[in-house]
Amino acid sequence: MYLGLDLGTSELKALLLADDHRIVGVARAPLTVDRPQPLWSEQAPAQWWQALEAVMAGLRAAHAEALSQVRAIGLSGQMHGATLLDAAGQVLRPAILWNDGRSGAQCEALTRAVPRLGEIAGNLAMPGFTAPKLLWVREHEPEVFARVARVLLPKDWLRFMLSGEAVSEMSDAAGTLWLDVGARDWSDELLAATGLTRDHMPRLVEGSEVSAQLKSELAARWGLRDGVRIAGGAGDNAASAVGMGLVEPGQGFVSLGTSGVVFVSTDRFLPNPAQAMHAFCHALPQRWHQMSVMLSAASAVSWAAKTFKFADEAALLEAAASVALEDRARCPLFLPYLSGERSPHNNPNAQGVLFGLTHAHGPAQIAYAVVEGVSFGLRDGFDTLRLPADMPLREVALVGGGARSIWWGQLLADIFQVPLTLYAGSETGGALGAARLAWLADGGAVAEVCTLPPVKQTLKPSSEGAGGHKTRQARFQVLYMALRDQFR
Repeated sequence: MYLGLDLGTSELKALLLADDHRIVGVARAPLTVDRPQPLWSEQAPAQWWQALEAVMAGLRAAHAEALSQVRAIGLSGQMHGATLLDAAGQVLRPAILWNDGRSGAQCEALTRAVPRLGEIAGNLAMPGFTAPKLLWVREHEPEVFARVARVLLPKDWLRFMLSGEAVSEMSDAAGTLWLDVGARDWSDELLAATGLTRDHMPRLVEGSEVSAQLKSELAARWGLRDGVRIAGGAGDNAASAVGMGLVEPGQGFVSLGTSGVVFVSTDRFLPNPAQAMHAFCHALPQRWHQMSVMLSAASAVSWAAKTFKFADEAALLEAAASVALEDRARCPLFLPYLSGERSPHNNPNAQGVLFGLTHAHGPAQIAYAVVEGVSFGLRDGFDTLRLPADMPLREVALVGGGARSIWWGQLLADIFQVPLTLYAGSETGGALGAARLAWLADGGAVAEVCTLPPVKQTLKPSSEGAGGHKTRQARFQVLYMALRDQFR
C-alpha cells in the first residue's frame, strides 16, 4: 500500500493506492488563499499542516487497516511557493504562492543580473517563480531576509515536518529559477544573483528515489508502521503526468485546474524561454517536460459564476453550452488574465477584459465568452511547445476539475484541433502520481507502475465551426496586443 499526498492551492488530498493499482481511499481538506494586497497571494504553512492532520485522521477512521500497510509516502504539490525558515526551522512569514504577482520589478532585475538565465534555468524570470520572490523579500522585508536559513517549496516543507529533513526533487526545484535544469543541479550563479547559496537550499533527489523517513511519533499517531519511506515526489503537474502514465516522450495533457496547463514529456532539455514556455525536469531520472501555464483557467469560470450570479460553475457551463454554434461569433470576447499571465505573455500586469458587450448579450453569451477565452488562452500556450521531428506529439489527455464538462472538453478539442483523451480516475491527478512515485521508491518498475488508466472517452476535433474559432482567436490575440500597454 502506498500513500500519496497532494498539497494543492485550494485543498490537500490524500490517496491510498494498492499495488494492484486500486485506489483504496481518498480524503480531502480545504485550503484558503489570503490576498492582503493587490497581486499578492499567500498561505500560512500552518494551514497545510492542519489540513494534513485532517486527511490523515479521515483516512485512519475509514481505512485503518490499509493505512497500517503503507510502505512509502509520495508528495506532490503546488510549485514555486516560497516558504522561508529560520535557523531553528521556524516559518518566518506566510508562504508567497505561485500565483503571486508582486515581483515583476525583481524579475527584470534578475534578468539583467544573469543574461544567461533562460539558458541555465530553461525559463524566463516570472513573478510566479521562487527566485524573484526572494529578491522582493530582500528589498521589502530585509529583516526577514536576514533571518532566512532555508527556502523550501510547499510540499518540501511538508516533508520537513514529516521527517525533519530538508529535501527537494528535480521537477519542483526546476520551478525555482535556481536550478540548472539541463544538469539537474543547483546553479551557484543563479543563487548568488538572489543573495543565496547552496546552504539555503534543500538537498536534491530524483522524484522516484527515497528522500527521507517518516518520524516514528507521526507514524504511531496516524496508524502507520514504523520506518515508512518518503519518496522525492514531484511538482503538481509532473505528478499528474506520472499519475496518468504520461511519462514517455510526446505524451502530455491539458489541465483545467485553478490554473491551466499544457504539458508534454520529453527525453531531453528543450527550452523555449522566448515565448514564456517552461522547460522543467520530469519526476523520473533523465526525463524533462515542456509546459505552458495560464494563471486563471477554471478559476476564471469560478469567478464568472460568482460575479454573474450563476448557481455554480456547472450552471455557467450549461448556459455556455446553450449558445448555438452559429451564434458564437456574436458573443463578447473575454481576456482571462484575472491574475496576470505567464505563457505566452509573461505579463503580471495583464488584466481580464470583457470586450464587445451590447444590449443583445445576456448571461449565456457572457458564460460562453468566459469559457472560450480560457480555451483560447490554453491554445496560445499550446502553440509555444516545440517538439523536434523525432519526438511527435503522441497523446494528449484532458485532466483537472474542468474536465468533468464534456462540452468544454469538446470545445477545447475543436479549438486545439487535436484529439483529447479522458481517462478513468483523471480527477485524482497529483495524489495518484505521488502514490506511484512512492511505489517506485519502494522498488517498483516504471513499466509496471506508470501505466495508462482505462480510456473513458476520446474527444475528436470537429471541422464544423473550426473557421469561426480561428477567426475569433485571431481577434482575441489582437485585442490583447492592443490593450497590453494599457495594463501597466
